[in-house]
Amino acid sequence: MRRQSETLLLVPLLPIFLLGMFPMFLIALLGFFGLAIFGVLVVCVGLASSNEAHDNFNHDVIVHGYARGSERKARASSMHAATRLAMRLDAVGAGMIIIAVVGLLYSS
Repeated sequence: MRRQSETLLLVPLLPIFLLGMFPMFLIALLGFFGLAIFGVLVVCVGLASSNEAHDNFNHDVIVHGYARGSERKARASSMHAATRLAMRLDAVGAGMIIIAVVGLLYSS
């Protein structure tokens, strides 16, 4: 039995890499301003993740009604876990923005 090369698996990913390469170069060339833009994007991802977690929880309550206590606690626990991750993303994004602002002020 002949084994196939793993490089053939990477060929479909090449266009994605080539398209994603230019925005990353642009962010790197912008310096601190690029870091601030990336921080804003991370904050947006955190907010979207938090909204999605709350949306899923509310959808379950509306569609399926009030569940038993254990199911309700499991759904609430998964919502809280997703919101904690979103809060971490928000904190990291805010930190990146603060570092970018300090870097811009310090460099000029």
